[in-house]
Amino acid sequence: MQLNLTNIEKAAETVYSEMPATPQYCWPLLCDRLGTEVWIKHENHTPVGAFKIRGGLVYFDHLIPTGDLNNGVVSATKGNHGQSIGFAARRYGIPATVVVPKGNSLEKNAAMRALGVELIEYGEDFQESREYTRRLAQERGMHMMPSFHSLLVSGVATYSYELLKSVPEPDVVYVPIGMGSGICGMIAVRDALGLKTEIVGVVSAHARAYAESFDSGEPVESPVNTKLADGLACRIPDPDALEVIRRGVGRIVTVTDDEIALAMRTLFECTHNVSEGAGAAGTAAAIQEKSKIAGRRVAVVITGGNVDSSVFASVLSSGVD
Repeated sequence: MQLNLTNIEKAAETVYSEMPATPQYCWPLLCDRLGTEVWIKHENHTPVGAFKIRGGLVYFDHLIPTGDLNNGVVSATKGNHGQSIGFAARRYGIPATVVVPKGNSLEKNAAMRALGVELIEYGEDFQESREYTRRLAQERGMHMMPSFHSLLVSGVATYSYELLKSVPEPDVVYVPIGMGSGICGMIAVRDALGLKTEIVGVVSAHARAYAESFDSGEPVESPVNTKLADGLACRIPDPDALEVIRRGVGRIVTVTDDEIALAMRTLFECTHNVSEGAGAAGTAAAIQEKSKIAGRRVAVVITGGNVDSSVFASVLSSGVD
């Protein structure tokens, strides 16, 4: 996968036909809290509340003319990828089926149904849902939309393009890793712009597949038991994403559910923005590495704000003495 500025700028045209660029703000109270200059890229401000919408729009835009999607699409998700599919499918009038694991976020499920997708609950985790979609695609003759693909990366890379073109060269940027499209997009933009920004990947300490695979040099299956960061709940990494990450990322930081909860509270207290667990992972890593980032220009990405209200209320109340 080789993305250049031409690919990314073309993808941006597709994205901006449906939504404006999202903001990046340097919030004074957050800078105070972390003791350094911190910029937030607000992907919680998209029409579906997450960065994934960008990839879905670009993916559909490229494949609609080929006829590959005429029988509809099917994919697995924990929520934000599914909302991206629903948004793009509705835009083009294509039937969409989304498979989620049992016990998935109620509000993400409701949001996907509101976008018109057929929602199927199957499997105990994302990987089981993903494997089921392969069978479903064959049975129904539908296009199986992957969770990682170069077209998805070119779409989501547009948020990194906005960030790195707007903020004077950050010293370090923290990017959460789910299946890897977001961080691969950041790597592509950083390299295309010729910047020296250090990119740090962030995974859940309770879903360590990418961290362990990064260290071993090959995909490693690792159990998932995060209760808060469902967007990071990857059990088996994508080999193509791993290859890009190992080439372009200096290191990977792991954050616990407790650290993510603290980051969610911190973001709300300092910026009054709502972040879901995975969306706060970058901020959690910056808080963990507060002593390392002193005096550096830092960027973090709130990749999404789609957290169930009951979960968010619990997170906020857990920080009260």
